[in-house]
Amino acid sequence: MVKLKITTKGQVTLKREVLDHFGAKPGDDIEIVLLPKGEGNIHAIGRKLPIKSLFGMFAYKAKRTHSIDEINDVIEAGWAGEVKY
Repeated sequence: MVKLKITTKGQVTLKREVLDHFGAKPGDDIEIVLLPKGEGNIHAIGRKLPIKSLFGMFAYKAKRTHSIDEINDVIEAGWAGEVKY
């Protein structure tokens, strides 16, 4: 458990241990989700990445490609309730 002190201005300084735990870096934002009964969840919001870093993110590296006819056969089998892989 990490204890933090509240200043007279109502501010809290997060210790390095806490920032390291969240993986927070300078320039990142911290978000606190307020919950009932005076509780909350705190987590770091990472820096925004350039759009270029998202290219190819969901690329699937298949061992082989399938023809349109093969894909249509599997779709038809699925609609017919047959299991065909």
